[in-house]
Amino acid sequence: MPIKHAIWKVGSQPSPLTTTTLMNEQQLEDMIVSTPQILSADWMLIGRQEQTGFGGRIDLLAIGPDASLVLIELKRNRTPREIVAQALDYASWVEQLTADKIVQIFQRFAKGGNLSDAFKQHFGAELDEETLNESHQIILVAAQLDGSTERIINYLNERDIAINVLFFQVFQLGNDQLLSRAWLIDPSETQANVAATQKVKADKEPWNGEFYVSFGDITSRSWEDAKKYGFISAGGGSWYSQTLKLLSPGDRVWVKIPKTGYVGVGIVKETVQSMNDFKVETPDGERFCLEVLQHANLYQQHANDPEKAEYFVKVDWLDTLPIKEAINEVGLFGNQNTVCQPSTPKWRNTIERLKTYFPKWNDKTV
Repeated sequence: MPIKHAIWKVGSQPSPLTTTTLMNEQQLEDMIVSTPQILSADWMLIGRQEQTGFGGRIDLLAIGPDASLVLIELKRNRTPREIVAQALDYASWVEQLTADKIVQIFQRFAKGGNLSDAFKQHFGAELDEETLNESHQIILVAAQLDGSTERIINYLNERDIAINVLFFQVFQLGNDQLLSRAWLIDPSETQANVAATQKVKADKEPWNGEFYVSFGDITSRSWEDAKKYGFISAGGGSWYSQTLKLLSPGDRVWVKIPKTGYVGVGIVKETVQSMNDFKVETPDGERFCLEVLQHANLYQQHANDPEKAEYFVKVDWLDTLPIKEAINEVGLFGNQNTVCQPSTPKWRNTIERLKTYFPKWNDKTV
């Protein structure tokens, strides 16, 4: 069903604001470039109006914290179905972008800026050329979408093609114009598709069934708590928490603390839960996690914000190590996604190596 926006002025007799339009879609693009958070606080713009070589130009190109790319197309004067076809065509170009070409795109966009430096400043992490553009997603920006195109988008997304639509509507309030937005599909579903599907390269191989987990920033979550109460968690933004949805009971996870090393392996017990619902076992019985965790006060600040809230997955630990004994050898796999399904030989080699450090990795008693 096509999405419709409405804003009502609060009062004893609520009145709807009238809809209007921007002067042109160039104005919307200019606003997005000046304030990328209009689209997402999790992306950094790296390109604008780039020639594809297919006789067209992409409107905007962004990069995510995991070095995946985001192709952003504004509807402009094209019909909804035309923009889907064109975006898919452009995506075939994005998929083939090499690291040097992406660097050149950013240099043109940032007037000579350094992509690695900008990435580190924006995301607080080093840009890994090995994972750059391993996957991508398509975002269509439109004021409306017909039913046929909506069915096409849903069809593609359900088959793990990471594509979504962001709707914008403009309202008039006196002399001011207000801009609202709404996603066609939960962005977490699209990001999960990005994490689950990577570009097939010559050195790729079938996924080995073992999940990689990044246990985030230790200043906002405690590995001691995670070991004691049996969980992994992520939060601070939907980009970080949404890939937890990839996990199902029975999955095996190998956990790494960024810049520290691998600290544990376990079996998932339950699907992802909000911090408001997640309970842990204590000597005094089952209690809500916000009553016992070290960082509970920090989590409580975002208790009513689904975007920034902390989310948890219950885990039965097979084998763990204290942080000071974390395994951090050269050549071991790493990734910015909280959860991913690596399909590189490096992941297979990493698992084989980790099994020597975690001898209970296949303990049947758990």
